[in-house]
Amino acid sequence: MTILLKYTRRDTSTTQIGGLFLGSEYPIRIQTMANVSTDDVALSVAQARRCANAGADLFRFTTQGIREVESVSEICRQLRNEGIAMPIVADIHFRSDVADAAARIVEKVRINPGNYAKEPAEIRTRFTHLLQICKQYNTAIRIGVNHGSLSPRIMDRFGDTPEGMVESCMEFLRIAVEEDFRNIILSIKASNTRVMVETVRLLVATMDKEDMHFPLHLGVTEAGEGEDGRIKSAVGIGALLAEGIGDTVRVSLSEEPEAEIPVAQDLVTYFTNPSGQRYAATTSLRLDETSQTTIYQCAESDWTRYQLFAAAECGRILWQYGSRSLRLESPVFSREQLDELARNILQAAGLVRYKTEFVSCPGCGRTMFDLQQTVHSIKAAFQDPAFAGLKIAVMGCIVNGPGEMADADYGYVGAGRDRISLYRKKECVLKNIPQAEAVARLKELIQQDTH
Repeated sequence: MTILLKYTRRDTSTTQIGGLFLGSEYPIRIQTMANVSTDDVALSVAQARRCANAGADLFRFTTQGIREVESVSEICRQLRNEGIAMPIVADIHFRSDVADAAARIVEKVRINPGNYAKEPAEIRTRFTHLLQICKQYNTAIRIGVNHGSLSPRIMDRFGDTPEGMVESCMEFLRIAVEEDFRNIILSIKASNTRVMVETVRLLVATMDKEDMHFPLHLGVTEAGEGEDGRIKSAVGIGALLAEGIGDTVRVSLSEEPEAEIPVAQDLVTYFTNPSGQRYAATTSLRLDETSQTTIYQCAESDWTRYQLFAAAECGRILWQYGSRSLRLESPVFSREQLDELARNILQAAGLVRYKTEFVSCPGCGRTMFDLQQTVHSIKAAFQDPAFAGLKIAVMGCIVNGPGEMADADYGYVGAGRDRISLYRKKECVLKNIPQAEAVARLKELIQQDTH
């Protein structure tokens, strides 16, 4: 059975973020986030400048307190003086007063319903106040829900489920609509690609029932780095782009933020090819119904793009047809390369686990250790086949870390400057140990558990 590769964009309303317009009438926008301290203004400006030059449409800074709001204000001033008009986003957790202050400075604020406020009356009071400020300053809002960081009230009702994530988002969205505030973007993210895709689909269906058509931001959290991070991001983001869902994209990698941008650009370009059909003359996707094998063929000669496009196409088909077998074809690449990539896609889609899986966040201004070097060290320490099948998370801080790595077997989480806490599933088993000892202690812990 041949599968038609046809792209039709989901109709959405338009959101304005400074001078940038976002929605189905406009191109899919690319964004990324700083991984340096927001209070280091010089480093922050330099990183934002590099990302703007690389093609980022939006750039986000973690904004933990009023001090960071003041730093973001100076960052914005310097960028604007340089003629860089790229909208700046403040990423807010826990403190509604910080969101209120940032909304007067930046073009967009992102709030997480899971930690913005707890009870319905408190949510309505605080969020309505933020909406009034955003109306006054023409500031957009992203309601950004993360798997693993739902409020206790939502968890009690729904558990850590797609339904709970959607309800957490819709609770805030309904208030915004009641207050006639529509300058909104929504996101629902998870490090599990299938959970991410199913939850975004459910959010779209729920909005459609209530005649809401707000634009969506797509991303797989804690995707990792290198080939694995790109493949995992492509599986989740690609599945939704293929269905016409998505108005802005971030590929979250444990690398420098400018490295995320070309990956996102390639994915967007692949799906929004002006012909309406992606690389139609050279690409085919079909299902062998006898063997339930998904077969993907593409003649582009660039291996990096072949990996990305194959992952973007195949994840949703594997899920849709219940296929657990994947064969990739190409006249250019070796059978060994193609078979290894097929196994990586199957693992990224959650259908097999043939090697150790590493979940790692991209890092931000809250991270107090060298995340990229740590990820490399942990990967090197657990390459032995004896660790195959394990899922190990490396998280920069405790803001979302323990929640968002909830389905990992073990976690390495930043607890302070040069301090690490180690987790077995959701349980913290070693707290605030020196970073210099942490990789070895994690290995000891796993070896004790598996022998």
